[in-house]
Amino acid sequence: MSDHPASAAAPLDPDARQGLEQWAAHQSPAALWWASGYLAARAQGAPVGSGAAAPAADALLVLTASQTGNARRLGERLRERLVSAGHIVRLVSSADVTSKQLTAARSLLVVASTQGDGDPPDEARGLWELLSGRKAPKLSQTPFAIFGLGDSSYPKFCEAGRFLDERLAVLGGIRLLERVDADVEYADEAEGWLDAVVAAVPAPVAGAGVAQPQVSGMSLTTRQAERDTPREVPILTAQSIVASQAGRAVLHYELEGGADFAYEPGDSLGVWPLNPSAVVARVTAQLADSPAQVVRGKHERLLEDWLTEHLEITRVARPLLEAQALRSGSLELKALLEKTPDAAARLQSFMTSVNAADVLERFPVLVGQAWHAADLLAVLRPLAPRLYSIASSRKAVGDEVHLTVAAMTDGAASTHLWRRGSEGGVVRAYIERNEHFRLPADASRDVIMIGPGTGVAPFRAFVQERAEIGASGRQWLFFGARHFDSEFLYQLEWQQALKDGRLHRLDLAFSRDQASKIYVQHRLRERAVDLWQWLEGGASVYVCGDATHMASDVHAALREVGQLAGGLDAEAAEAWLSDLAAGKRYLRDVY
Repeated sequence: MSDHPASAAAPLDPDARQGLEQWAAHQSPAALWWASGYLAARAQGAPVGSGAAAPAADALLVLTASQTGNARRLGERLRERLVSAGHIVRLVSSADVTSKQLTAARSLLVVASTQGDGDPPDEARGLWELLSGRKAPKLSQTPFAIFGLGDSSYPKFCEAGRFLDERLAVLGGIRLLERVDADVEYADEAEGWLDAVVAAVPAPVAGAGVAQPQVSGMSLTTRQAERDTPREVPILTAQSIVASQAGRAVLHYELEGGADFAYEPGDSLGVWPLNPSAVVARVTAQLADSPAQVVRGKHERLLEDWLTEHLEITRVARPLLEAQALRSGSLELKALLEKTPDAAARLQSFMTSVNAADVLERFPVLVGQAWHAADLLAVLRPLAPRLYSIASSRKAVGDEVHLTVAAMTDGAASTHLWRRGSEGGVVRAYIERNEHFRLPADASRDVIMIGPGTGVAPFRAFVQERAEIGASGRQWLFFGARHFDSEFLYQLEWQQALKDGRLHRLDLAFSRDQASKIYVQHRLRERAVDLWQWLEGGASVYVCGDATHMASDVHAALREVGQLAGGLDAEAAEAWLSDLAAGKRYLRDVY
């Protein structure tokens, strides 16, 4: 007979039970798991603190390396499955994991995404250095399993997962399962892997009791609007913030959020778009048939619904290009798809400049090779949400959510936002939390913000937040665009912030206002001495924007700051930046 008070019927009074049910109805699964363990520990008289628990030798470690949230979400699902099976589980972000946690794990279960040309997510760079260095932990036959997320359009498909798989084996780990390299459409593979992991991990330790739900690096803040359960959000304002002569549109949006959209500076808004009707019509015109209903996988839908709401047609990926190369016999396409570094670079540039309709029209099919609807849908990728850095602080704007969006010709989300904004309509959206792009907890710390173009969006939120909380630390912004007169985003706001003392320094780089192009990285080199002094004084530096060129150029410029002003050689300067990143004082949100 149990001696737990819970064995009695209804130990809570009706009011307390109703309050608990109302609270639980609005919590995420992760929050409910956390609360269950917290209350169990309190019932047993265990001390409960707000910090992460010490690593337990009998715990399974679920480790995530995520850039856009997919790996994190899959890690949360794995944790819930394992806890339900009676295991003690620790869910840890790769940004926060320690050597001690790695060596203490009973099993190590990793979900890792790959970015760009085989790179790990930004949050995982410190882990990569740890595992590659002399102080890499010895795993002593720790069972491990790797689920890699990637995009087969890139040459180094799932390279991050491959690196971890090979490196953990070298460090003494034993493969519990063969590594899975999953493409963009990974739902079925993920489900099979989750089942396989639960079946393969060693049985729960006898007498372990309630699984401890400690989550390191993972916020348990309520977030009702999730990626798979978005909410309709009204667009209150859609306003151009560039001059007509800019040659391209950048708009400031204000949306009505609410309790479902609690966010912090650094978070993003995920928008589920609808594909532009003009592109849908162009793709449909290339088909040999136009059936009302089309089956793809396990689902049957209207052809127009597939092309409008469910599949990517404003972005192209390798499967479509490979299929079109076969059907068209195009030597140009075949050359782009060659497995060489030069072809890979040209392919990436090509894929960012065309949509599916462009490809179908530019490379016409051979006689007898016309596309049937079902065949074309089979090679198109699932439609993905677009993430936009939030450009506001809730402390300053209440329940509103502000965005800074560059309009793209036939872009799915930017066109969708513009049309809905001009009509006073709604979009389906959710908050994508970014725990690894946060302001310093110590408001007296100085902050350096580097955000050319729409990359300035989160820094508008940073400045608003710091003003609202009365932060004593200084703010220094580096902003760049093509032209001062037409593309100085939020110009009046920055000038007022300087005047009010909410912004302490502002350095600008307008690339095409003079004969030689000037970018933010040039301004960083020019301000090397002051930057070094700020950083040596404890400042944090943030970078937001283009990952392809800007982020690497800024990184090189910061390394030169260490050399020019700090007297470091190239290797020591790189180590200095690594130390800043490890200390969460060099943070990037690049895409």
